[in-house]
Amino acid sequence: MSIVMSTDTVLSRILDIGIIPSVRTASAEDARFAAQTMSDAGIPIVEITMTIPGALDVIADLVRRLPDMVVGAGTVLDVETAQRSTVAGAHFITGPGFDARIADLGRSAQVLVIPGAMTPTEITAAHHAGSPLIKVFPCGSLGGAEYIRALRGPFPNLRFVAAGGVSLQSAADILRAGAVAIGVGREIIPKQAIEHRQPDWIEELVRRFTAIVKEARAAGADA
Repeated sequence: MSIVMSTDTVLSRILDIGIIPSVRTASAEDARFAAQTMSDAGIPIVEITMTIPGALDVIADLVRRLPDMVVGAGTVLDVETAQRSTVAGAHFITGPGFDARIADLGRSAQVLVIPGAMTPTEITAAHHAGSPLIKVFPCGSLGGAEYIRALRGPFPNLRFVAAGGVSLQSAADILRAGAVAIGVGREIIPKQAIEHRQPDWIEELVRRFTAIVKEARAAGADA
């Protein structure tokens, strides 16, 4: 049975932790290992991308086995997949772009939708659809911290999740520029660490990214 988690709770946890680890692996078994390691390392959030074989089964399994973990469906490109993700128990749905039909589904199913957006026009559309978080993607290719900082001018009250090209080197600047959270893939879950079952490697990266979030937020508070 899926664990019911309100959209407010999911949103609060994402904002609190500030990191959405994205799992994109070659197998369901690898995805389960990555998610379990992330949970053990102290980040109870994971995004399971639809590119993983059996991704929906992985989501259902994680929701059942790890009831305190926020489990999301990533790279959701159509409303049909979004619907199947909600049935599997996903606590949030995200993708690379904005689809009003997915936003509508999220509202009716009471599942948090984090749409992707690249331009001010797309950001405005996502905002008008009621999205409490908007994923700026691909942030690194768009200019990273400078782009987030530029967006904060016309959109001072919107909450951006920076994803795509975020690294240990760029994360602090992006957060200080105004992103409320970062989406990170292989920079926090390296392919080799998964293939060779090296949880210590992932745990060290979690420690570093978590420290960056705390330090960037402390610097922002001081400012």
